[in-house]
Amino acid sequence: MAFGPAMIRMFVIRRSYGGASLPLSLSREEPPLLSRRSVLAASAALLAGKAGAAEGRLRFGVIADPQYAEAPPNLTLGRYYANSLDKMRAAVDTLNGEDLRFVVTLGDVIDRDVMSYEKILPIYRTLRHETRFVLGNHDFDLAPEHRGQVPGLLGMEGPHYDFTVAGIRFIVLDGNDVSLFAPPPDDPRRMLAAERLEQAKAAGLVNAKPWNGSLSDSQFTWLEGSLQAARAAGERVVVLNHYPVTPDNPHNLWDADRITGLLARQPHVIAYFNGHNHAGNYVERDGIHYVNFHGMVDTPDHSAFAVVEISGDRLEIRGFGREPSRSLTLKPA
Repeated sequence: MAFGPAMIRMFVIRRSYGGASLPLSLSREEPPLLSRRSVLAASAALLAGKAGAAEGRLRFGVIADPQYAEAPPNLTLGRYYANSLDKMRAAVDTLNGEDLRFVVTLGDVIDRDVMSYEKILPIYRTLRHETRFVLGNHDFDLAPEHRGQVPGLLGMEGPHYDFTVAGIRFIVLDGNDVSLFAPPPDDPRRMLAAERLEQAKAAGLVNAKPWNGSLSDSQFTWLEGSLQAARAAGERVVVLNHYPVTPDNPHNLWDADRITGLLARQPHVIAYFNGHNHAGNYVERDGIHYVNFHGMVDTPDHSAFAVVEISGDRLEIRGFGREPSRSLTLKPA
């Protein structure tokens, strides 16, 4: 399920205060169910999508790591959490002026605290485009009782999923699946995560960090099935994840090698987009463009986001702010 402008949700959370249970709504004032603005925005997005498809091109927006929190900046890391609200408003204004099929955020919508969602998600609701989310590690920096609610807060159909637009299948991975922070405390994936981290440390891997994660075997099997289904349908594939998998970097998934190995055998996979490493990165490997988008949260007043266009054998990334523009050639279908 996509999170769109015409979709009115009120997700109620409860937090205990001395035995009392108080509801917290993500939106204190909900707009009318079918406002004139919502109808016009939805119609404009639909017409833009049809126009893009008619021209044989696909255009969409990409945001990585807004990481909003009402908190003082971390000057050591150069992260200005509270400034992300204004950066998001400016990004939405720019993206609303573009003809796009959707806008995807590659994880870390917030930095911490479930109440942060209440401040930033209303800004997402002002997008006139369909909105998609990928889960990041900071999205789970919540009290344990709220962590299982994160996909629902973001209007996601599940932690990992896929969708097809204009003949391109987007496969959304959940790199938090086997981690030390996302699964419930008594979940077997926590123990498996501890084992995988120790194995990575023993192997001297640079990404042996507790703030990374990996895919469960069941999600990896699902990924294989989605790739096979896309190939059978004649679809090209773009993989979306919060975590990078190549080149070697402290931010990579613990099981990066098995993912890059699988993707290398897929002639229809054209790109892999991620965030997590706020400095950004890029490499072409096995004919696949691995693009690490810059983190929006970094610097006091310079944002980072992009508009991506896929048309024929071209992948064009038009960067805004700190995000560089790239003009890339795609391998033959």
